Amino acid sequence: MCLFGPAARTGQPITGTTIGRPPSATAPPARGPTAMKLTVTFLLFIATAVAEILGCYLPYLVLRKHAPLWLLLPAALSLGLFVWLLSLHPTASGRVYAAYGGVYVAVALVWLRVVDGVTLSPSDWLGAAIALVGMAVIAIGW
Repeated sequence: MCLFGPAARTGQPITGTTIGRPPSATAPPARGPTAMKLTVTFLLFIATAVAEILGCYLPYLVLRKHAPLWLLLPAALSLGLFVWLLSLHPTASGRVYAAYGGVYVAVALVWLRVVDGVTLSPSDWLGAAIALVGMAVIAIGW
């Protein structure tokens, strides 16, 4: 039984002590995501963005570039994958969509460069950086 402090008034036994241990040893677990969780989330968002962009790009090819109609099947599968990947996050869907938007902007610009062959401008790079910072701010809060 504890003879001093609040525990003495309740008559509760002392179940743990911090004597001889650093304060961090008894601190509650940190809130928010770990670096590993943020990395996994970021990589999952990249895969999600690629699935969404591919799912929209293939119908664009069919409608505007006269590509074969069968490309609509992998487009539909890609959009289904996109929806499934978004559902893997454990937080509210609106927050996931908002954070995902930042990664989508950056991936879309990379797609523009790699697939369409367009040289990115300094404002493209700055916009992508700002969008990714916004994604990180939102993701850190969940």
